[in-house]
Amino acid sequence: MYAIIGTWKMVTKGLLEAHRDLASGGAAGDAVVHAIRTIEDNPEYVSVGLGGLPDRDGHVTLDAAYMDGNTLRLGAILAAEHIANPILAAKALCGRRTDFVLAGQGAERFALEIGLPLRDMRGEIGQARWREALRQADQPLDAYRGHDTVCVLALDESGRLVAGASTSGLFMKAPGRVGDTPLVGSGFYADARYGAAAATGLGEEIMRGCLSYEIVSLMRRGAKPKEACEEALAAHMDRLIALGESPENISLIALSPKGEFGAATTLPVFPFAAGNDKGAALYAAHPYTAPDIHIATDAEVEHID
Repeated sequence: MYAIIGTWKMVTKGLLEAHRDLASGGAAGDAVVHAIRTIEDNPEYVSVGLGGLPDRDGHVTLDAAYMDGNTLRLGAILAAEHIANPILAAKALCGRRTDFVLAGQGAERFALEIGLPLRDMRGEIGQARWREALRQADQPLDAYRGHDTVCVLALDESGRLVAGASTSGLFMKAPGRVGDTPLVGSGFYADARYGAAAATGLGEEIMRGCLSYEIVSLMRRGAKPKEACEEALAAHMDRLIALGESPENISLIALSPKGEFGAATTLPVFPFAAGNDKGAALYAAHPYTAPDIHIATDAEVEHID
């Protein structure tokens, strides 16, 4: 049994390639890294990696995380400004007993020590958006729009279950701001006995509910991935609404040790890609409804943006 699931339409091409590798006996960790690096290396995806979305000062700071559900070991990079592939640094940190979460200059020093390239991550598209936002400072800014964290969960035939995530964070965020993506239990969690989960959306709303850990906890009690995502999201929304708030930007994915997968969202539509030994597909999750399946052929993948 093998399976993989990733957030947003942009992950489809890399995820289908990773799915084929899993089908040939590839490792879950390699599949996660491949799918995420495909996004990190593409400057057209300005919410992740090269050319990510800037903070208020125009700096691009990146967060990433990697967790091995069989060992509960993890690695995370926070607020790194020059690491070309933060997911590689996060994976390299996984397995350490201490010092496996590094931030800023410490994260960049570690990247250099293990031979990862450092570079200016400010891309033309992201910088153009930042300059336009500065010109429209008197206009309300939906910082979430156009900001998409890439999260990938994978299971390989050996039973290894891995979670990974990478982002440049909220557009026009305060300098130094870190969202849920690199925070274990909020942006990601994996326990090979029960399942893995990850979250994308407005980090300030996600981390208040530790939603990824909550989803895995629900799967531990017997819930299927889709049921666990929906139950965790519904309970969190009910709590925030009771506090007088209106959560609007949360999407969740989950994967079980049996290769089952599911998602839930507050958005009108949340695209995600997933596959197992029955094939791979591009899905669309709607609030509290079953996803509609659309099989993405190789020809169609070339036109997905």
